[in-house]
Amino acid sequence: MRKTTALIQVANAMMAEPTERHWGYGLTKITGVRSGVLYPILERMLDEGWVEDGWEDPSEISDRRPPRRYYVLTGDGQAELAAILSDAQKDRRFTQLLPRPA
Repeated sequence: MRKTTALIQVANAMMAEPTERHWGYGLTKITGVRSGVLYPILERMLDEGWVEDGWEDPSEISDRRPPRRYYVLTGDGQAELAAILSDAQKDRRFTQLLPRPA
C-alpha cells in the first residue's frame, strides 16, 4: 500500500490501540482524515487482510441510531502497520505525524 499522510495518520491511530474496535467516525475525528479518504484506506486494509470488520450488536445500542461498522486489526495488520510506521519514522515527510520515540 502506498505510504501517504492519511495512511500514516490512520495507522498511527489504530496502532495506539491495536486490539480494540475502531469506528470510521472515531478515526476521522482522531486523525482529521476525511471520510472520503478514510474509507478507501479501510477497504484496502480489508482486501489485504489487515483488518476484519463487523457490525455493532443492535441490542447493545442505547440511543436511537443504526448499528456502526467497526474494524479490528488482524495479527498481519498489526505487523504491517508496525512496519509502515517504522519506515515512516525514517521519512522526513512523516516525522511530524508520529510520536517521538522514548
